[in-house]
Amino acid sequence: MELILKYFPNLTDYQINQFMMLKDLYEDWNSKINVISRKDIEELYVRHVLHSLGIVKVLEFKKGTKIMDVGTGGGFPGIPLAIMYPDVDFYLIDVIAKKIKVVNEVAKALSLKNVTAEQKRAELVKWNFDFIISRAVTNMPDFVNWVSDRTIKESRHELKNGILYLKGGDLTDELASFPNATQYNLSDFFAEEFFETKKVVHLPLKYKK
Repeated sequence: MELILKYFPNLTDYQINQFMMLKDLYEDWNSKINVISRKDIEELYVRHVLHSLGIVKVLEFKKGTKIMDVGTGGGFPGIPLAIMYPDVDFYLIDVIAKKIKVVNEVAKALSLKNVTAEQKRAELVKWNFDFIISRAVTNMPDFVNWVSDRTIKESRHELKNGILYLKGGDLTDELASFPNATQYNLSDFFAEEFFETKKVVHLPLKYKK
C-alpha cells in the first residue's frame, strides 16, 4: 500500500481505504477460487494493483469515459482503475464465470458503483467504448480482431480512442503490422524491478459503423 501512495499521493481517504481493502478481499477470495497465483498474491500491490495503475501514468481518463476491460481475470486492470476514477464507467468481461463472480463480489465490497462485470466474449459485446484495456490476454493481432469495431467515434482525450494494453517483453514482432502503436515503458514511471520490461501499448482504432 505504501507503494500506491508513493506514486499516487493525491488519493482521497476513501480511495486509500478502498485500496487497503484489496489485500484482504483477494486473499479471502483466492482461498476459495484461485484467480491469482500464490506467488502473485503475495505481491498483489506491485504485480496487480500498481501494474494496473500504469495506465494512469499514460492517460488521465475524463469524467464519463467508457472503458471495457477484456479478459479481466480477477479484476485487473479494471478494479484498481475504477477506484482511481469513480466518475468513469467500467465494463469488465471474462469468459470464465468463477473469475467474474470474484470481480462482482470485490466490486460490491468496495461499493464500486461504476463497475459492471459479465461472463462474455469480447466478440459478442454490442456497444462501444472510448478505450478497451487489457493485460496480455493474447497477441495484439488477435486482440484487435476481437475489439476493432467497438470504439466510440468521438475522441475526447489526448490519446485517440482505441486500445490501452499492458504487456511485457520485446513487442517488435507483435506490433510490426501496427505502425501507429505507441509503447510507453512503465520503468519510466515505476522504479521497481518488476516493471523493467513492462509497457503500456496505445493503439488507436478507427470508428466502424
